[in-house]
Amino acid sequence: MAERSPLTRSGRFALRDHILGLDPERDHLEIYRISAGLEFPFDYLRGMELALLRTFAIPSIATLLDATGEFACAGQRRYDDTFLLMGALVRFGCDSPEGRTALRTINRAHSWYRISNDDMLYTLAAFVLEPARWIDRYGWRPLTRHERLAAFRLYRNIGRRLAIKDLPDSYEELAGFYDQYEYAHQRPTPAGHRVAEAALGVMASWFPAPVRRAARMTALAALPPPVPTALGCLAPPAVLVHATAFVLRVRAWWLRHLCSPRTVSLFHVLPRVRTYTLDAPGTVMERFGIAAPARTDHPGMAHCPGRAGRG
Repeated sequence: MAERSPLTRSGRFALRDHILGLDPERDHLEIYRISAGLEFPFDYLRGMELALLRTFAIPSIATLLDATGEFACAGQRRYDDTFLLMGALVRFGCDSPEGRTALRTINRAHSWYRISNDDMLYTLAAFVLEPARWIDRYGWRPLTRHERLAAFRLYRNIGRRLAIKDLPDSYEELAGFYDQYEYAHQRPTPAGHRVAEAALGVMASWFPAPVRRAARMTALAALPPPVPTALGCLAPPAVLVHATAFVLRVRAWWLRHLCSPRTVSLFHVLPRVRTYTLDAPGTVMERFGIAAPARTDHPGMAHCPGRAGRG
């Protein structure tokens, strides 16, 4: 049965006011659950999708994902793994039995590959910053400082448990690293374009066939202008970019002025996934994320082909 917000106060900003009464260090998990699960569930999901797309514009990440065929052959599974495992960490916490299972599964999934520490840190930063920046553009209210710090603290704790080194000590330092890393490394490559096309194809597949092309173009139109270019995609028509921004801002106005606070958290409903059959909301299975990659003969693999399929 879905859990509901414990707040009884009415008013569109009741949850924000509750957040402002919490400590972003001590209460970061509660703040993040409210922000991502109740205040901005749609926006956090879109921000996470944008974060994944942006990583494909980093050549070292794109080359590995393209060569191993993970998105081309198992794109929906990769999306579902990310949604389920990160959702489990938020709902249950890193130190819970479920959280430890999720972290062990993530580490096992990453163990197939040789991934640099900087690429891991960049991806972690994307999960913190891209939802916040999406909300800066299209959210129904600005994020509070508490919400930004809570997201930073949550993902910093996750990064420590994933053995990521040189984690920044502040939100601002993380943002500085992220922007500098993109400036130094982001560029279009054939590999990045292929992986992006595969990922956009997964997102478009969620819609009926007649509108999939339009859904793909709309997804590109919602991205910041440099991103489609960095992914090697054709820039969407300006009229579509403006129309998409207009619709998202009308949505924000509607939510701000005509809607009540959400009462059922995104983290307390049965996840809508297409790859797995779940037994209960929030279930984390050991099989998530650890199926052998589609290809095991690439130099970027940490395991030789003869070891494929072992834990």
